[in-house]
Amino acid sequence: MTKQEILKEISKDIREHTCSLRAGCLQAVPGDGNPDSQIVFIGEGPGKVEDELGKPFVGPAGKLLEQMLANIGMRRTDVYITNVVKCRPPENRDPSPSEVAEHAEFLKRELDLIQPKLIVLLGRHALQWFLPGEQIGKVRGKAKRKGRYVYFPTYHPAAALHNPSLMQDLRDDFMKIPALLKKIDELPPAPEPPAPDLLPKQSPLF
Repeated sequence: MTKQEILKEISKDIREHTCSLRAGCLQAVPGDGNPDSQIVFIGEGPGKVEDELGKPFVGPAGKLLEQMLANIGMRRTDVYITNVVKCRPPENRDPSPSEVAEHAEFLKRELDLIQPKLIVLLGRHALQWFLPGEQIGKVRGKAKRKGRYVYFPTYHPAAALHNPSLMQDLRDDFMKIPALLKKIDELPPAPEPPAPDLLPKQSPLF
């Protein structure tokens, strides 16, 4: 099977799954984009517009994300965009850790297929799933390697829309992405991750 065919299979499984959030939303929302992308952007979960259209980041936050990509010479079709939960929580509330865990298998399948050079964590919920214990305000704009992946946390575009004081930080972080991709190319390959209880501590790249 090609990558595109496998991605369609993952998307089908996401749309047809049942979880504790499924009954309260219109539809599950799979990831979207290029399965050959070097970058995966991971947000929190679908909002109202995403729930209606069945596609991630298509509301106001998605438009801002596309603008930030354009600033660094990228288009939405160049990257892959997904969320830690695939179903909209009621009233757009924060997803609980158990709800995130329910969708972890789908996210793992997406990442295992794409094998991105860089995972951009959009906001604190994506950050906490991959780099637990970190605070977005302290680690944003700093790349960290953990296991086989390099993570780059920044603010969620929705947070910058609600709090315009974060907008310049978000722009600055995105401007680092092209140089970071080049730097990752210069790094030695990451070793295979050890057993979960022996995972190395994340180490800063920038």
